[in-house]
Parts: sequence; structure tokens; C-alpha cells
Amino acid sequence: MPNNIALHLITTANELPGYRIVRPMGIVRGITVRSRSVVGNFGAALQTLVGGNITIYTELCEHAREEAFDLMLRHAAERGANAVIGMRYDANDVAEGVTEVLAYGTAVQVEPNA
Repeated sequence: MPNNIALHLITTANELPGYRIVRPMGIVRGITVRSRSVVGNFGAALQTLVGGNITIYTELCEHAREEAFDLMLRHAAERGANAVIGMRYDANDVAEGVTEVLAYGTAVQVEPNA
């Protein structure tokens, strides 16, 4: 976890219960672009024959989201924020087999309510 941003100070909501926003720091984002390997695609194709969760793709997606999330937190910390509100994910295909994952939100400085 980068610098001073704790997991409980990241939310999809526009405010943090028990805290007040003392300074907005602007939009922050983290982006990663991932591709599936030939070996990964082959393994996933085998998993589709059995049905159910395709764990190879699940792991790829989870790693991409985690990397984008960490990059967003690093960006927020660089701005001096200690929290992120309005956090969201977005994903788009860039090319065949290549996907971008974006994590974004509003970096803020918060302090506990008195």
C-alpha cells in the first residue's frame, strides 16, 4: 500500500463516514495494459471444455485490477492525498487479446470528524 493511504480510506462513495474532506486534490488514475499469452489462451480453452470459472482469465483480470489500483494509490499519494473517493474501474479492449484496465477516483485530504 503506497505511502499514507489506508484501505479504509478508499471508497466508491463521494464521502467517507466519520471523516470530513478538507482538501480535494483532483482526479487520480492508474492504468495497465495486459495481453493474454498463447499458453494462457490454450489453458483457458481447455478450461472452457469443462465449464465453470475460467481461473486463468480470472487471475489475469485480478492482477490487472490490482496493478491499476496500486498505480492509482501511488498517484494519489504523490499529490499528498490520504484518501480516495468516487473510486471506479473501467476496462476496454485496445486490440485483439489486449485489454486496458483503469482505476480512477478523486484524491482528497480528510481528517476525522471531531
